[in-house]
Amino acid sequence: MRKIFFILLAVFYTTSFAQDSINLKIYRENIGKTYYLYADNEEFAPVSVEYTFTSENMSSSLADKSLLIIPAAKKRHQITELKPIDPNMGTKFNYDVYFVLGDVNTTAVKHDFVYSLPFEKNKKHQIYQGYNGSFSHHNSFSLDFSLKEGEKVNAARGGKVVSVITGNSKNCQTKECAKYNNRIVILHDDGTLAEYVHLKYCGSVVKSGEDVATGQLIGYSGNTGWSKGPHLHFSVYINNIDGTRKYLKTKFKVAESSTPVYLSEKHTYTNL
Repeated sequence: MRKIFFILLAVFYTTSFAQDSINLKIYRENIGKTYYLYADNEEFAPVSVEYTFTSENMSSSLADKSLLIIPAAKKRHQITELKPIDPNMGTKFNYDVYFVLGDVNTTAVKHDFVYSLPFEKNKKHQIYQGYNGSFSHHNSFSLDFSLKEGEKVNAARGGKVVSVITGNSKNCQTKECAKYNNRIVILHDDGTLAEYVHLKYCGSVVKSGEDVATGQLIGYSGNTGWSKGPHLHFSVYINNIDGTRKYLKTKFKVAESSTPVYLSEKHTYTNL
C-alpha cells in the first residue's frame, strides 16, 4: 500500500510591534500520482514564502529551503510539483511554509526618497523618541511624534494601504501590549512598508486596498498598544523571512531646513 503524508506548519508574520496573521492559503491537488502545492494570496501586497521539506521516495520541483514571492491578490500560484520516484514503493513528504508580508528580496529601494511629516501642514511636533531609542526603538530606525490623541495623521508617502487595525482600546507600558497596537501599513512603489502605529480606537479613515497620496489624511493619533502616552509611531522597513525587520532611515522636508533632514530626538519640526 502506498502512503503519502503531508504536514503543514505556517508561521505568521511577527514583529516586536505587531502580530498579524497573513491571508495566505496553502493547499494541494493531485492528478493521478502527481501532487501540486498551491498558494492563494489574499493580501494587497506580495508575500514572501520560504519552503522547506523532507521526503522519502518523492521528488519536488522546488528545492528545499527555497524562497519565492507570491504576488498580491494572486490565486493558484504553484509552489511545487511532487512526484513519486518509484511508484511501486511507499512515499512520505513533510513540508514547512514560513511567510512574511512584502518582498524580502526587493532591490528597488529609494534610499534618497524625501518624506513629508505625517501630520497637518503648518503644525509642529517634537520627536520624543528617535532612532535606537531606549524605550521601544531598540536597534530600529523608528520615530515617535508627539501627536495628541485625536490629531490628524497624514501619509508621509503615497502608496497602497495593505493593513488596517483599529479595533483596540487597551494600552500599557510593557511589550506585552504590542498586540493591542492600532496601526495602518502602507506599501510603497519600491517595495518598502511604512507603519503608522498607536492610532485611536476606530481611528482609520482608509481601508486595505486603497491607494493614498502623500499628505492625505489616513487616520487619527491615539494611545493604544505598547505606549506610555499619546503619540504617533512611524517607521519604514522591509520584512526579513525570519520575521525580523530591516529598518530604513528616512529624510523629511521640514520648515526648519532648506534641505531634507534626518529627524533628531527632542527636536521640534514644522510641516510645510
